[in-house]
Amino acid sequence: MKLLKILFRCILKFITTIILLVTVGLLAVFLINGYVRNSVKDRIYTINDIMNYEADCILILGAGVWGDRPSHMLEDRLITGTALYEKGLSNRLLMSGDHGKDDYDEVNVMKKFAIDRGIPSSHVFMDHAGFSTYDSLYRARDIFLVKKAVIVTQEYHLYRALYVAKGLGIDAIGVSSDLRPYAGQEYRDLREILARVKDFIYVILQPQPTFLGETIPVQGDGDATND
Repeated sequence: MKLLKILFRCILKFITTIILLVTVGLLAVFLINGYVRNSVKDRIYTINDIMNYEADCILILGAGVWGDRPSHMLEDRLITGTALYEKGLSNRLLMSGDHGKDDYDEVNVMKKFAIDRGIPSSHVFMDHAGFSTYDSLYRARDIFLVKKAVIVTQEYHLYRALYVAKGLGIDAIGVSSDLRPYAGQEYRDLREILARVKDFIYVILQPQPTFLGETIPVQGDGDATND
């Protein structure tokens, strides 16, 4: 009987500890998510709000492609980014996305979109190793020597992108590219909460991205990034 009481106390203590840890973890996630959002929310604009701003480049963050066509989310980012180029916010576009495999290429799809709309190829840079938001911003700073940027993506994603930019010392504003509803957005919103926590930690630790390499100043010729 005494042994059962000891075992019960141990189990109760274990369960209490687990509940406490889960509660603390959820509270930390909630606080970090709120901090990331609130710290950069005044840096987010719509395309109609923004004017009289000059940047080293317009950084368009990658998203999925369907073969040689951009997904709806990526298409809206490209429409918004090229419109900002035409408004004169910068004469350089930096397309940052995933080109880690021969049969999957976000950045060439993105560059072709811009060229098809009359933007000179030399004004369009491709970051083939923008495998994550953190990688894209780190490489924008260290490979493309970007100090001031306009970041283009959907609003839910802009909070994290702007927070990472700020943490890495890039002076950035964000322009929302929400031009339509997107299927599965509820899932993306939930996943983004955890992604904000991850990049909050990354900004503190500042690990190197997956790849670095030689510098390619964004003020130069975008064709230097062609493959």
